Amino acid sequence: MSLIVKICGLSEPETLEAALDAGAEMVGLVFFAPSPRNVDLAHAAELAARARGRAEIAALTVDADARLMDAIAEQVRPDWFQLHGAETPEAAAAIRETYDTRVMKAIAVAARADLGKVAPYASVVDRILFDARAPKDATRPGGLGVPFDWNILEGLDLAKPFVLSGGLNMGNLAQAVRIARPHGVDVSSGVERALGVKDANMIRAFIGAARGAEASLRTATANAG
Repeated sequence: MSLIVKICGLSEPETLEAALDAGAEMVGLVFFAPSPRNVDLAHAAELAARARGRAEIAALTVDADARLMDAIAEQVRPDWFQLHGAETPEAAAAIRETYDTRVMKAIAVAARADLGKVAPYASVVDRILFDARAPKDATRPGGLGVPFDWNILEGLDLAKPFVLSGGLNMGNLAQAVRIARPHGVDVSSGVERALGVKDANMIRAFIGAARGAEASLRTATANAG
């Protein structure tokens, strides 16, 4: 399986185009007011229209109410809802059914014990995303540029594909992929030149690094066999 690359928190056409042209399989739009990457519905719809058919579109929400979810589904028409709040497995399943879209649930990780949260979601969502647990005083659950110990995921065998997130950048990506062996990687702050401001060159470089990490892992796996 090819490594899926997701660029999250995009908010401008130029950096969206950079991600698409460089071959990102997924692009993420944030619908959470406290985030510096938050986009309004009208602008998000314009960005989604550019991306449609070129990459899968993920709408990131945090305990969003039905009114916002309805509006996102109608105006943006995402391929995925990416849930980053305290949504229960029942709520995740209801979102999947109500909007007839795929669902990715973020699980905050700081210790091996946190993996115990996965099982209730595994049967009702399409993908799990592992992110670093936010500090207690944080105003948002992700996009903080902080990695967690990837060794926690080493040897993890899930029935569902999982995505690795949390503090990834060009410098640590290869190591993260080698240890965790995810199905996909998700980056936001790691391709920003300032908080909430994506950089086209950093996006292209990250995607290039992801392809290199994928190739290295395949070589290592083949040699081990």
